[in-house]
Amino acid sequence: VEDGRVSGLRGDPDHPVTRGFLCYRTNRFLRRQYDPARLTAPLVRRDGRLQPASWDEALDRIAASLLAIREESGPGAILHYRSGGSLGLMKHVVDAFFEAFGPVAVKSGDICSGAGENAQETDFGVSDSHDLFDLRNSRTIVLWGKNPYVSSIHLVPLLRELRASGARVIQIDPVRHRGADLADLVLQPRPGGDIALGFAVARWLFENGRVDPEVESYCDHVDDFRALALGRTSESWATAAGVDPDEVDALARSYADGPSAILVGWGMQRRTNGSAAVRVLDALGAISGNLGVPGGGVSFYFQRRGPFDTSFSRGVESAPRTILEPRLGPEILAATDPPVRAVWVTAANPVAMLPESATVRRALASRDLTVVVDSHVTDTTRVADVVLPTTTMLEDDDLVGAYGHHWIAEIRPLVAPPGEARSDHDIVRALAPRLGIGGDFLRPARWWKERMLARVAPRGASLDALAAGAVRNPEAPDVLFAGRTFPTANGRAQLIREVDPDAPRPPDDRPMFLMAISTERAQASQWPEDSQRDPLEATVHPDAARGFADGDRARLESEIGGLDVRLRFDDRQRPDVVLVAKGGWWSAGRCANALIPARATDRGGGAVYYDTPVRLVAPGPA
Repeated sequence: VEDGRVSGLRGDPDHPVTRGFLCYRTNRFLRRQYDPARLTAPLVRRDGRLQPASWDEALDRIAASLLAIREESGPGAILHYRSGGSLGLMKHVVDAFFEAFGPVAVKSGDICSGAGENAQETDFGVSDSHDLFDLRNSRTIVLWGKNPYVSSIHLVPLLRELRASGARVIQIDPVRHRGADLADLVLQPRPGGDIALGFAVARWLFENGRVDPEVESYCDHVDDFRALALGRTSESWATAAGVDPDEVDALARSYADGPSAILVGWGMQRRTNGSAAVRVLDALGAISGNLGVPGGGVSFYFQRRGPFDTSFSRGVESAPRTILEPRLGPEILAATDPPVRAVWVTAANPVAMLPESATVRRALASRDLTVVVDSHVTDTTRVADVVLPTTTMLEDDDLVGAYGHHWIAEIRPLVAPPGEARSDHDIVRALAPRLGIGGDFLRPARWWKERMLARVAPRGASLDALAAGAVRNPEAPDVLFAGRTFPTANGRAQLIREVDPDAPRPPDDRPMFLMAISTERAQASQWPEDSQRDPLEATVHPDAARGFADGDRARLESEIGGLDVRLRFDDRQRPDVVLVAKGGWWSAGRCANALIPARATDRGGGAVYYDTPVRLVAPGPA
């Protein structure tokens, strides 16, 4: 920091994971931090337009409306919608604030990881991962639907180290990407073919006597899972998965030569049978003897909130009603008795990031009151009645866990926010007296942070300890389920018993599945504005775009909408997928979610992002 301005961002060389380097997005975060278009003052809608206002005017207007709606229709007519944002734990204080005011309606489900977390909680009682560096005990590491260059950049040097020392790395993904460069074996199954591929490997393990002989001592439903795996021939499973039988054989042989770890990417559980797909992988880890042992595991999620005490917020348990997140737009519009009259949006841009964007936009634009808290103008702020400017991670006072490891850290404000921007916590502190709420909600951030750390503070993770640097979560074991005991109701792992193993097939008139995938260049919808001006780039195999040339414009259509795109040919991709970048702006005509119907996964309330069939047609007039 120089003269009150952040001049550079670097990874902490003493952090065991970060090791002195950052991802592409964070390396360029200062462009976002000092964007001239940052929101610096509240905006309120007057005469149909958002116009600058004072904090008093904005908060008084919000308070009057919320109090009237609660009096007339009850707190269930008010929805607090919160997503991830900066992932700061202080956002839970905002949750608790709205519980104290209502409790109001909240979202259920989780578009990011809901199906996968539900799968592992069903199977194992908890969704967590082995210590990142336990991979040094693995002989085989399977990146199943995971691109570490985009989602886990600090895993890359570790994988290189492990390959150099003799470990095998296997990449499984319907998308061909840079992660294949890290792998000894690459499989490219059909979209949604993961369940069939998992059963193909399971059948090989059963047929070749490579199942843990003690598996029935710690797993339920082994016979049922065996019957599922043996219900089809190896060739049939391979065909259903869209791979060659020889590829299945190579995968299964390597996985059987353990200890073997499966690192599960989040894309596969964003499908109709997303929870079932993760459960099949969990079962593979179980029957192969790779649970509860160093170098094993089926790692989907690191419990980033695990060490923090957020019991002051009860969430769904206290809510008078819930709105399923992947169906936010349709369910808001359909809600009655009472209707949803007000929506407060925290840490989210749902118009761009949720399925059926136009419906979400219509739902938010038609409420009595929509309040959006953000640091930048987004597709969602554009339909708000009140927009409140908030802080970035460099201005916040917060705590965070991590997606890719077990270290936790404190966020301290390094610089003052621009203009009149305030943290989410400071916003609710200022609103609280206007709504007749006091007590702990008037306390400073430090008090809340110490409260959230109270359980782990005596074990080396106090706020003072975090002030000196990141601390590993003292509650996280190096190896999950050591001793093969599980926090399920009976202490045993629960294997999947029923599943539709067949991936959906696209119809003849829409022969490709749309895959709007994460990119190293943007976090969700946080794209620089100048990147949203040209047509959306759509990557396809040349055979999937006959009649078009590389670089041509085309119209990408689903059953609910269309987008103008610029084609890029890549003969490494499957002909049944079309790839676009996740998080494009609806206002710029680049939002893939405008084409995706609002549907929920089989379990866990996830969003079905990757089962939308699409086609390419000639574009309309320029």
